[in-house]
Amino acid sequence: MDSTFQDKRDPAHDNQRIFRAILLTMSHPGTVTVLGNWPNPPKGLHPAAAAVCLALVDMDTPLWVNTGTPLDVQTYLRFHCGCPITRKPENCAFGLVLDGNALPDLDQFNPGDIEYPDRSATLIIQVASLDVGKGVRLSGPGIKEDTQLHVAGLHTDFWRAMQRNSLRFPLGFDVILTTETEIVSLPRTVQVGI
Repeated sequence: MDSTFQDKRDPAHDNQRIFRAILLTMSHPGTVTVLGNWPNPPKGLHPAAAAVCLALVDMDTPLWVNTGTPLDVQTYLRFHCGCPITRKPENCAFGLVLDGNALPDLDQFNPGDIEYPDRSATLIIQVASLDVGKGVRLSGPGIKEDTQLHVAGLHTDFWRAMQRNSLRFPLGFDVILTTETEIVSLPRTVQVGI
């Protein structure tokens, strides 16, 4: 488990550290990285999810949130990220799911197109744990040997959606799972064995 930042705060460089941590986890799918504590996101938003949003989401990247997302979470993200909020998953650059057990239909999210597969959605999904729960086998680019990832607080349909997602490559969405303080990335290239 890698650790990115713990207790020291340097606002000018925190987003750079988080961005590098996200790049590392995207390059090594299934690697759990500890981000540490992020100061005071509103209730319902994991500190790690807030850190990911602050590092990636901005005024040019529409953020999808479902209709049950608390207003203070939306206000926090709109203020700190400057992002437009959308209710249409097919129009978002990022999607935020506050409860991994209550997933929307992931096939609705923008998979990109053949000319611009990089214009697909990245989903940030909050879960309860990244070290206990249902285990899945991961393989693919960036994974030297098949690895096991255990996730609690994630609807079982998620893994089937990820299997369908990898079949669309180079199209498809990417995923960042977050706990309170940790992240793990599952890019569209990851192969999931249930």
